[in-house]
Amino acid sequence: MTPDSPDSTTASPASLLPLNNTDRARLSEAMQELLAHGSILGLDPGQGELYDWCRQNPDWLREAAALLGLAVHTEHESRLVQAIPQKPSLTLNLKQDATLVLLALWYEFDTQVRDHGATEVRLTVEQLNQLLKEKLLPDLKSQPSAGRMREILSQARRFNLVRVDFDEPFEKSGVEVLPTLKKVIQFNGLEDWNKTAELHSNPVDAESVDTMQEEGGDAP
Repeated sequence: MTPDSPDSTTASPASLLPLNNTDRARLSEAMQELLAHGSILGLDPGQGELYDWCRQNPDWLREAAALLGLAVHTEHESRLVQAIPQKPSLTLNLKQDATLVLLALWYEFDTQVRDHGATEVRLTVEQLNQLLKEKLLPDLKSQPSAGRMREILSQARRFNLVRVDFDEPFEKSGVEVLPTLKKVIQFNGLEDWNKTAELHSNPVDAESVDTMQEEGGDAP
């Protein structure tokens, strides 16, 4: 056997993380959830055990996330684990109308929590449209159509930024704003929010193709 020939007795390289099969499967599940949805919501059905594993093994979770360019933010009070992109290529690219809807939801969440001590922030699509009209879209030709608003809210739900209970008529559909939104769109306060709102509420059509990269915190 030559020096360069494979040696069947040579030990395999050590695993990156010293995990047994059960923990390895859990870590894989956690990373897939974070990549697909941006967060793990321990209060949601089917997510409790995964959240508990993440809470018990934070070092493994952070090490695996770091390899993918993600930081990890946890809020144990909300039973939340959120992945925050550390590179622009991992952040959301949104059309202008979607950005404005998320800005409106951020405003409502911040106002209700900061000024009224709310622990849950809920509103209807009708109330959301009114908020958009009053705070963000006074000069727009039109607000997002019902079909477009459904798309925007569905995307936000996919990334665990809201919970949505679609109803008929559509305007009566309920929207719960989740704390994950505060990490996806980060402001130091309302002054920063106002600057961004002014930037994205110029007199254009509500379904403009302009995009905005949402700043990452602890999730995609």
